[in-house]
Amino acid sequence: MTGPPSADAGALPVPPAPAVARSVFGDALTDAERYVARLATDGVTRGLIGPREVPRLWERHVLNSAAVADVVPHRARVVDVGSGAGLPGIPLALARPDIRLTLVEPMARRVEFLEQVVGEFGAPWRVVRGRAEERSVRSAVGPVDVVTARAVAALPRLVAWCRGLLRPGAQLVALVGARAVAELPALVPELEAAGMRDIRPRAVGAELGEAATTVVVMTRGAR
Repeated sequence: MTGPPSADAGALPVPPAPAVARSVFGDALTDAERYVARLATDGVTRGLIGPREVPRLWERHVLNSAAVADVVPHRARVVDVGSGAGLPGIPLALARPDIRLTLVEPMARRVEFLEQVVGEFGAPWRVVRGRAEERSVRSAVGPVDVVTARAVAALPRLVAWCRGLLRPGAQLVALVGARAVAELPALVPELEAAGMRDIRPRAVGAELGEAATTVVVMTRGAR
């Protein structure tokens, strides 16, 4: 594996891994550090990460994404929709090498970035270009246990897009902000009408300090 990309002159320095990252990523910490370095360099120049996000890449993005591991079953087949720069899918898979990961992203420049990261790591992850609601994507992805999404769309729209990927019993795990959590009770009837059950917020990553977050978890009901 080649070394991490070096920062250009004048670029913000790549933030070092906080101590807690060792307990999250274990033997994969070096890969997590390489991923952060790529986000801080290529991710910024390609417009995938804003320059202001570089100093907080670990807490706000990478550890925050890895916290999703708290609600993902062992050996789950996980599809990360609207993956963008690979969040939350790549940190999740680094923290949980037991899962089988597919990254779904429609934009060519983001797909190129994801394919380069996967190739560099020699990881068994797959990258599929397209949108979650497209039949071709559903065919390429195959059976799914968990769909993850981070800041992709409002929950009703996200469910509409992802419903075709979710077999009965499969879960949708959405990383959301405080506003979405506050609005969730009012959305439950609409989400249930769309076939979702057991809709609830879950606090994850409590041991990660400021990287802790909240996800909304819901299960596809029987047809």
